[in-house]
Amino acid sequence: MNTATTSLPDQKRVGMVSLGCPKALVDSERILTRLRADGYAMSPDYAGADVVLVNTCGFLDSAKEESLAAIGEAISENGRVIVTGCMGEEADAIRAAHPQVLAVTGAHQYEQVVDAVHTHAPPSQGPYVDLIPQPDIKLTPRHYSYLKISEGCNHSCSFCIIPDLRGKLASRRIDAVLREAEKLVAAGTKELLVISQDTSAYGVDTKHDPRQWKGREVRAHMTDLARELGQLRTSDDAAPWVRLHYVYPYPHVDKVIPLMAEGLLTPYLDIPFQHAAPSVLKRMRRPANEAKVLERLKGWRDICPDIAVRSSFVVGFPGETEDDFKYLIDWLEEAQLDRVGAFRFEPVEGAKANDLPDPVPEEIKEERYARLMEVTERISAAKLTAKVGRSIPVILDEVGEPDEDGDIGATGRSQADAPEIDGAVYLRNVPETLSAGDIVIVEVEDADAHDLYGVVVS
Repeated sequence: MNTATTSLPDQKRVGMVSLGCPKALVDSERILTRLRADGYAMSPDYAGADVVLVNTCGFLDSAKEESLAAIGEAISENGRVIVTGCMGEEADAIRAAHPQVLAVTGAHQYEQVVDAVHTHAPPSQGPYVDLIPQPDIKLTPRHYSYLKISEGCNHSCSFCIIPDLRGKLASRRIDAVLREAEKLVAAGTKELLVISQDTSAYGVDTKHDPRQWKGREVRAHMTDLARELGQLRTSDDAAPWVRLHYVYPYPHVDKVIPLMAEGLLTPYLDIPFQHAAPSVLKRMRRPANEAKVLERLKGWRDICPDIAVRSSFVVGFPGETEDDFKYLIDWLEEAQLDRVGAFRFEPVEGAKANDLPDPVPEEIKEERYARLMEVTERISAAKLTAKVGRSIPVILDEVGEPDEDGDIGATGRSQADAPEIDGAVYLRNVPETLSAGDIVIVEVEDADAHDLYGVVVS
């Protein structure tokens, strides 16, 4: 009698190094989800991987250097490397630095990445080995998820090459976006972070194509999307936090502020202002309506007093004078933004800004950067200090182990804090029944320039 048994071969394993922005992280999640459906397993380290994917960033020269270093590390530790992402558009530069790479593909070229993996590490089990469908792979914690609504950008900012890397605006169908959001919330997501290159422009390329959703017609438009996301509910019938990122201040943005006041959206807007001086904005090829923006900020706060506005600014842009910089500082003093990031101007290969006259010396960039950060930290410290004594909702990101006295600490975020880029709320004496993803009410006891400190009250 033949007693031989048949067993499945070991699954081929794929490692992933994901660099850059949250949009690239979503690309990495989609690639890994597709590969798992094709029979691959994921490797948490270099040693266990049959092939390593490096999803690169190519926005700034410093990011390219980081990407090349990550590729070199993956080659050194594993040897079998496939490169994708924004820097993949510069295949010659990658191969010049690392001729050993197996393949190079560009941003969001999912099929080409998967084909390259199939070529260099053919699947050993084939797709659909499991009878039970597997959930999509997430590279973020279970309780928050990025929801990418479009690719590309129609702007032609002189300092940016994103349209060259990712193409023109290409919006996803509204029903597909809402279906993904519903699925994420059903799987445990408590916070949705809406991302794109230009969230306010969602649907412009499709003429705001309407679709049927839950028996009603909804448009591919930021306001319709925001309103529908505000109807989602978690398993305990609570509204998830919905946070809008990369929001250009088009007029229709005013219409989402009442949704924040009603509790349907998280009172938070991430707006890439970049500068305030009209002459600098003109050279950046960005709209110069800074005075009107100040009026709108006041109007937003009148409607939703708890709204938090974050932005980023570039200092040392070619031609920026001391008067331009002082204009920016005065604007920031009046705008009183809640969260501010700053960057020293850095030439990017292929960007039109590289050809502008009057480059700002590096030492002046550094001095202006330090001055801007001093002002914005002072504003942030005052805003956070004003929250001391208040009770606010906080989402827990991490709950620690009991210390020698049995006390448990935790780290969370308020509605004014997006993950990875903003501040945190540090908690003491946390009940042992709590875990990451729980949303609790916290009494704020102390503050510094970036973070809050408090205790759970309910």
